[in-house]
Order: sequence, then C-alpha cells, then structure tokens
Amino acid sequence: MNNSPITQEQRTNPAPHFLQSQNVARKMSSQEIADLVSARHDSVKRTIERLAEKGVIQLPPLVEVKNHLGQTVEQYQVCKRDSFVVVAQLSPEFTARLVDRWQELEEQTAKPAFDISTLNDPKVLLALLTDNVRKVVALEADNTELSKENHELEVKVEQDAPKVAFHDMVVVSHKKYNAAQAAKIIGTGRTRLLQFMRQKGWVTRSNEPYQAKIEAGLLDVKLGTFEHPIDGTIPTCSTLITGKGLTKLEALWRERDADLLA
Repeated sequence: MNNSPITQEQRTNPAPHFLQSQNVARKMSSQEIADLVSARHDSVKRTIERLAEKGVIQLPPLVEVKNHLGQTVEQYQVCKRDSFVVVAQLSPEFTARLVDRWQELEEQTAKPAFDISTLNDPKVLLALLTDNVRKVVALEADNTELSKENHELEVKVEQDAPKVAFHDMVVVSHKKYNAAQAAKIIGTGRTRLLQFMRQKGWVTRSNEPYQAKIEAGLLDVKLGTFEHPIDGTIPTCSTLITGKGLTKLEALWRERDADLLA
C-alpha cells in the first residue's frame, strides 16, 4: 500500500504529476503537440501561455528552430506533465495518442547505444554497408530527378519570358490600339492583321468590329467624321483593339505561326 501523503498542491491541482525522474531527457515541442492533436501551432502556443498565466503549468522555455521550409519559428519545449495538461485543455480525446508518443520517446531514450564491437561481425558490417549504398543510390536518384525538374522549370521560365513581358506590357495598360499599331506590336502588317481578324470572326468584311467582341472587351470603336469634297460630312467607324484583345490576338497569331511551321 502506498502511504505517501497527499500534498496541498495535489489537492488543489488534479492534473497528473510526474516526478522529475519520470521525464525523459528531452522535452516535447509545442509543434509536436500541435501535430498530435491536429491543431494549429499558434493555437497550442496560446493555450500554453494562457495556462501558464493561470499558474496551472510553468511557462516552458521558448527556442528557435528551422521548419520544413527553412524558416525560423519559435516553439515551446514542454515537459511531460505539462504536455498532458495542455492536451487535456485542447483535445482530451487525444490523450491516448499523447501517451503513445511519450512511450515512443522514452523507448528511444532507453535504447542502448550502438555497440561498435558488432562491426567485427562480417554479416553486420555487410548489412550496414549495403544499407548505406542503398541510401546513397536513392539520394543520387533524388538529386538527378530534382536537377531534371529544375532544368525543365528554367527552360519553361525562359520560354514563357516573352509571353509574360508582352502580357505585363499590354494588359496593365488601358490604352487602345488601332490596327496599324496592333500589327506593329504583334510583328506583322496592318492589312495582314485585319485579314486575320476577319478570318477569326472579329471584324466584318468592312473591318468593323462585331458586337460580341466589343461586349467581350476585346474590341472598341471610334466614331468620327471626315469632310468629303463632294458628299460633305461622312461618318466614320474605326476599329480599336483593347489591351485584353491585343493579348488574345497575339496568342492566336503565335498559334498561327506554330501551325505554319508544323
């Protein structure tokens, strides 16, 4: 029978207590706790700070570590006893998972160090060498694949650079272009561009824009007049190409060039 007296702290604080000797040498980070209970790390940190303010747990040390993205983040290093209090506050249903995790950590700590004398056994030495060779081969394969992906990405960035530059130059602009200006930007002549626009159903046979293209924001019209020496004032309608329309036309023109080269 255990006749150890119950302390005043145990009467007032029902949370489980562990002797210092019961704690493994390492602590459990607040990020590990967050992963165990499927919670946000910042929520776990706030819970730790709130419990520490109430005196339920001691405020654990805060350390800076690198996450999987290489970013420096701050994590609390929580002792075993306090980790149970935090999990009970966050998600009591995950207590069993926390117990399993601490058992893993304690087993890792209790595991004896590698016995170097086993290297005298040729079978052990061969197994270690084989395992290391396998790891090196796998690492080289990963590096080769990564290098290939990086090269493909660099090629794509280089290929897309003119498209990106053209898009940034045209789309951000609110300017509207006449057929001659648009043709010069695309790299062709006015007559050829208008013929192409007629083929694509952008303008009529008289080079006036179709209403659907105007409503789509691809084209616009400029109405005007000119004085005919005989007929007098005559209304005019000039087709204008918006930045959005010019980007679309340029893409269609590139497809046309690709089809011609195929």
